[in-house]
Amino acid sequence: MWRLLPHLCGLWDSNPSKLTRVPVESCSQYETCSECLGSGDPHCGWCVLHNTCTRKERCERSSEPRRFASEMKQCVRLTVHPNNISVSQYNVLLVLETYNVPELSAGVNCTFEDLSEMDGLVVGSQIQCISPAAKEVPQIITENGDHHIVQLQLKSKETGMTFASTSFVFYNCSVHNSCLSCVESPYRCHWCKYRHVCTHDPSSCSFQEGRVKMPEDCPQLLQAEKILVPVEVIKPITLKAKNLPQPQSGQRGYECILNIQGSEQRVPALRFNSSSVQCQNTSYSYEGMEINSLPVELTVVWNGNFNIDNPAQNKVHLYKCGAMRDSCGLCLKADPDFECGWCQGQNQCTLKQHCPAQDSQWLELSSTKGKCTNPKITDINPVTGPREGGTKVTIRGENLGLEFRDIASHVKVAGVECKPLVEGYIPAEQIVCEMGEAKPSQHAGFVEICVAECKPEFMARSSQLYYFMTLTLSDLKPKRGPVSGGTQVTITGNNLNAGSNVIVTFGRQPCLFYRRSTKHIVCNTTASYEGFEKVKVSVRVDKAKIHQELHYEYVEDPTILRIEPEWSIFSGNTPIAVWGTHLDLIQNPQIRAKHGGKEHVNNCEVQNSTEMTCQAPALAVDPNHQSELAERPEEFGFILDNVQSLLILNKTNFTYYPNPIFEVFNPSGILELKPGSPIILKGKNLIPPVAGGNAKLNYTVLVGEKPCAVTVSDVQLLCESPNLIGRHKVMARVGGMEFSPGMVYISPDSPLSLPAIVSIAVAGGLLIIFIVAVLIAYKRKSRESDLTLKRLQMQMDNLESRVALECKEAFAELQTDIHELTSDLDGAGIPFLDYRTYTMRVLFPGIEDHPVLRDLEVPGYRQERVEKGLKLFAQLINNKVFLLSFIRTLESQRSFSMRDRGNVASLIMTVLQSKLEYATDVLKQLLADLIDKNLESKNHPKLLLRRTESVAEKMLTNWFTFLLYKFLKECAGEPLFSLFCAIKQQMEKGPIDSITGEARYSLSEDKLIRQQIDYKTLVLSCVNPDNVNSPEIPVKILNCDTITQVKEKILDAIFKNVPCSHRPKAADMDLEWRQASGARMILQDEDITTKIENDWKRLNTLAHYQVPDGSVVALVSKQVTAYNAVNNSTVSRTSASKYENMIRYTGSPDSLRSRTPMITPDLESGVKMWHLVKNHEHGDQKEGDRGSKMVSEIYLTRLLATKGTLQKFVDDLFETIFSTAHRGSALPLAIKYMFDFLDEQADKHNIHDPHVRHTWKSNCLPLRFWVNMIKNPQFVFDIHKNSITDACLSVVAQTFMDSCSTSEHRLGKDSPSNKLLYAKDIPSYKNWVERYYSDIAKMPAISDQDMNAYLAEQSRMHMNEFNTMSALSEIYSYVGKYSEEILGALDQDDQAGKQKLAYKLEQVITLMSIDS
Repeated sequence: MWRLLPHLCGLWDSNPSKLTRVPVESCSQYETCSECLGSGDPHCGWCVLHNTCTRKERCERSSEPRRFASEMKQCVRLTVHPNNISVSQYNVLLVLETYNVPELSAGVNCTFEDLSEMDGLVVGSQIQCISPAAKEVPQIITENGDHHIVQLQLKSKETGMTFASTSFVFYNCSVHNSCLSCVESPYRCHWCKYRHVCTHDPSSCSFQEGRVKMPEDCPQLLQAEKILVPVEVIKPITLKAKNLPQPQSGQRGYECILNIQGSEQRVPALRFNSSSVQCQNTSYSYEGMEINSLPVELTVVWNGNFNIDNPAQNKVHLYKCGAMRDSCGLCLKADPDFECGWCQGQNQCTLKQHCPAQDSQWLELSSTKGKCTNPKITDINPVTGPREGGTKVTIRGENLGLEFRDIASHVKVAGVECKPLVEGYIPAEQIVCEMGEAKPSQHAGFVEICVAECKPEFMARSSQLYYFMTLTLSDLKPKRGPVSGGTQVTITGNNLNAGSNVIVTFGRQPCLFYRRSTKHIVCNTTASYEGFEKVKVSVRVDKAKIHQELHYEYVEDPTILRIEPEWSIFSGNTPIAVWGTHLDLIQNPQIRAKHGGKEHVNNCEVQNSTEMTCQAPALAVDPNHQSELAERPEEFGFILDNVQSLLILNKTNFTYYPNPIFEVFNPSGILELKPGSPIILKGKNLIPPVAGGNAKLNYTVLVGEKPCAVTVSDVQLLCESPNLIGRHKVMARVGGMEFSPGMVYISPDSPLSLPAIVSIAVAGGLLIIFIVAVLIAYKRKSRESDLTLKRLQMQMDNLESRVALECKEAFAELQTDIHELTSDLDGAGIPFLDYRTYTMRVLFPGIEDHPVLRDLEVPGYRQERVEKGLKLFAQLINNKVFLLSFIRTLESQRSFSMRDRGNVASLIMTVLQSKLEYATDVLKQLLADLIDKNLESKNHPKLLLRRTESVAEKMLTNWFTFLLYKFLKECAGEPLFSLFCAIKQQMEKGPIDSITGEARYSLSEDKLIRQQIDYKTLVLSCVNPDNVNSPEIPVKILNCDTITQVKEKILDAIFKNVPCSHRPKAADMDLEWRQASGARMILQDEDITTKIENDWKRLNTLAHYQVPDGSVVALVSKQVTAYNAVNNSTVSRTSASKYENMIRYTGSPDSLRSRTPMITPDLESGVKMWHLVKNHEHGDQKEGDRGSKMVSEIYLTRLLATKGTLQKFVDDLFETIFSTAHRGSALPLAIKYMFDFLDEQADKHNIHDPHVRHTWKSNCLPLRFWVNMIKNPQFVFDIHKNSITDACLSVVAQTFMDSCSTSEHRLGKDSPSNKLLYAKDIPSYKNWVERYYSDIAKMPAISDQDMNAYLAEQSRMHMNEFNTMSALSEIYSYVGKYSEEILGALDQDDQAGKQKLAYKLEQVITLMSIDS
């Protein structure tokens, strides 16, 4: 009918209300002729020169022949000859044979994609084209194979459209660099064997016989039998080959190249003829004794780099007889082709020629005496079993025979025959045997074996005992469960971990064994085929059946009768009440929903046998494309042990509705309100559109921390705002979702209250009375004031001139000191701590002799068990599932303190020092979890890694500690040490109070002496204690220094280049003043000459003893008495040492905070000590005591002077830390790798705020690692840090932290001085930090492979720094403390279950327990 009415190309929709025309075909959707004509649509055909699918009447000149195709066979086809050419051929004539092409009188173009286009010449049904010219040919590089396919297209000049195309290939022979790949190429490639090149033009080969076209004519090595070469033995390697070319004149001969562990060894080779070549006599070797046979790539080359093909991929196998063959048995078990034997004199596995003949016997497998003596048993497992036998005992050891028959009949365990099993036998290493029955009189004994014959030298006895146990059962629970099974049943009793195999049956049904310990067997019931019944429980261990009447009852499966409500939202977590029967049988009931192939489950809680409450599972819908319509899950049901019938509930119509969506308050995110006004949260889907309309979702809205009463409508929540003022975050929660629309700002009311009005009136009255009184007093005072004014004027003039002098001094110091400092620092070497001491100080600050540095201390009788336990525990620590579970469980314990977290992180890192790849993997997982947790708990993302509140954060610090040691030594250590020395020298240039720690020069306001102290610099000549005759050493000292301070400065000068720990201590030396008259005097901080005034005793200084400039002094070992001691030596000694202790430890090496000692009165006499300033808190001092009074803030300019002096050193340090290129040393991989990881995490969580990313990086490296190093240089160097240096370093560290922050610091006159001091510098430091982070981000990413190689190298370098056993023992103490929680967590973890980690941990606990 449609053929007759072509103009009615459509059908009519017969809707009575309207009439519309619907097109039948839409031809233009088909893009090729075959698609168009293969569609079966009768109205469509192919309009050839327009290259389009259309109706015939719409195709121009469609009536002319071959311009419109209506059948598949009429489609245009094209072939080209030749259809491939070499890239070195240009302008080749190509002939295109065409089929079904209309006449092309208007002309045609040939196009090679976007390479070139030219006119085609039409000759009958052929079209002639020219291939592209030289500069238009495509480039072919080796990586992309040897050819490039382009489409050769024909374009009609009439329509401008491409109407036909075919593939055309350009190939490049020269990318092949071996003969076989060249001649096996599908293109016309030839191999020139003397030039070692592949070409399409055979005439370019140098002469006829050098051309190769067939693979069998290629020079190549033939398949060789295994090539075995022992290490360090000089030996030639002969190889069979064919077609080996004879080098021509000027060409070099043959060589063999062996690539051994990444390094190339070239060996001259000899070509015997065209079919044989020999690598000359050479010996080879490889690193390490962990590999006994190493396959090595072998390449034969000639003329330097012309490879001979090796199609069989022959390798040379280098081997060491002695590697991993520490016993005779392992040696003789080696491949006979190795020709290894046991050299008895040297007790090692060697080749015959390496075993000295005269004093040794060399055993080999083939010899008649080829039997190893001295078998040894190292381990037996299990060590307990039932008397009835049947236990499979695994015996491991050395020299346990080489064939099964050697041991087939001579194994006894505790005096009972044990029959070896062929399938468990590993020659020389392991015997598995099955126990026979023991007599009642046999209780325990050793394992005894004979190898082949029972002579003493072939017999062995174990050190462990094997015990026969009586197994008993006492109870089981639960005592009943569903008939479908799946119940986890725990059977209790004694000695239940004996034997090797456990079978539990309930009636006729097996109960699937899960795990066991001494007191428990846990198994999972299977379905009962007998229906409901009470069955006997039978437990068999090996051949022992344990007799005890225990029963288990299979009862009816639970059923579900009703659930309410039958709806939830996509995110789930709404409450559902469930009614049914026998629900109390189920141990861990769960509810499930499956949608789009993804399943979600949630937990239920049983109330009683007929009721439980569940939290609805979420529905797996894409959060980005959440539909606005309700969805039904494909499957909805319950997971109740093994009850299959309830997995899918057929009778429920459970429906999911879209999640509620809230709008933010406004673009700024802050809503301003008056107190008492309601908060309105706008949104949609707030009430699910449930049929019946009584749906309610349980909304919680928090304003700050306080909940508010909520009224819900479909598009808004009304929240009665709680009684608060100020700014608070609003958070709405519903069904597992949280959303914050922003902050509310509730402004306080302003009208005055009654009490305020009354108080203003009273104040006004008082003010009037006060003014009258002042007027009366003023008259009286004005006469006196004239006199006072004159006096004040004089004081002010005096003060002003002193202030001017002070500022002028500070300015002069600023200009001169910097030069002196830089010249002083150049000479000294840097006393770096070794790696172990450095890591110990960072990981375990303040602990000098940590257990991880010592051997494990255990009583001898427990040593073997404990070591075995710790080895097993080490395997668990090296299991990622266990380690993560262990850490998470510890962190979830209330009693697991911050200190414990740091300790565990440090111990784990010491154990994993030799496995840093694994440690890094675990650390990344923990950090990822921490980030998830931080974001889930809605903390501000910037708080991440801010404080060390988790194991992960301390592990991160330790990880950087390990990996940045090299960087500290090579780069950052130098500027850090320079800064420390500069601070120390600058502080010591001026007076330092040895009791309060205050100093004239300081960066810290708290530690600044705020008085004018008069002092002079003296230069003393000190006798060299090591060599009395060498010239005296000049030392700069201040005349106000105490004697201890003088001693320390002298020690610093004499032992300038000696690390602190190797110097004598000031407390052990006496200072002797050698006067010109020849008299010698011992100077001390306290002696009979010490001055005491009004309960204040002043420490002796050089000024007190009136020591002049240029005096000679010497440091001598402490004398027993001195002429000027108090009464007798003991009094002086005690008071001095008490005092020296006080000074000595004001900043001990490990003090993490600057501590100022309190000035405590001497208890016997009530006398208080002072040096330069008396303690501010004692009010009994006179005006003059603290130097003549002057406004103390004047002295703050000294902070600026000190800062200017040290500026260069601070800048150098910051610049080194915050730049990616350092004096020829690259940025440490660890930094780039960790920063990339943080960026990945931010991407994963859609965090695009640059401030958050910046803060994460700052918290991760600068604040976690560098601040620690700046504040505590004694972690890196062998130095002593006093309290004033500590205070200054703290200011630098604070500046460093401010530089890494992204928040703006608003400063004013009340800001702390340390912030004001560096306020000008911080913006430029911030720019450095930002540039540093962006430079790192731009660097190419580090592949996991490169990172792992680097980590493996680091592990290898520091393999034996810590005692792993001791560290494991320390970690194990936490297992002891929280064993139940850890085992519980492992039981609930599926992966841990599969790997039986809980069982393995129980084994460890058993071995480690003291009473076992």
